[in-house]
Amino acid sequence: MDKLLEITKEPAFSIALLCGFVVLFILEIIHFSKTNKMIKKYKNFISKFSKGNNIESMLVEYADSVDKVRKENIEIRSQIDKMEKNAMHYIQKVGIVRYNAFSDTGSDLCFALALLDFEDNGVVINGVYSRDNTTTTYAKPVEKGISKYTLSQEEEEAIRKAKDKSSTYYININDVAR
Repeated sequence: MDKLLEITKEPAFSIALLCGFVVLFILEIIHFSKTNKMIKKYKNFISKFSKGNNIESMLVEYADSVDKVRKENIEIRSQIDKMEKNAMHYIQKVGIVRYNAFSDTGSDLCFALALLDFEDNGVVINGVYSRDNTTTTYAKPVEKGISKYTLSQEEEEAIRKAKDKSSTYYININDVAR
């Protein structure tokens, strides 16, 4: 213990103690400066964000709204999935061929119209204009691009055109009703 007291009386110990104190004082100033900057940023954030409101209640409200949006997104995704599944069976492919059934009539008044869904299921409709100014219409079911009924050349061409990707589009029922 006496040696410890003797060391403390040495001038080198006082200098070392003073240097340590100066280092700690400098570190405290740096720490104080950084803390002040952080407090200023925090106050600036709070003043811009809260505008006098309770931040805790605002964060709870925000979290609740995020949960609500997440649930709505799940419901919307489910509805979209159902719609996409149903859309496979909507008329998506249309092919039409106009032709002249009789060489002695004036123009292409006959038609073959193919209406197909995504999987090439649907119907081909053939309207034949006759010499006595009447039109006879035939409809034949189509499954996977083929009909179990005999098809005319024009009906086959209408199906081929409908299956061609460049003629694929969706029919909006509101446009058809006009």
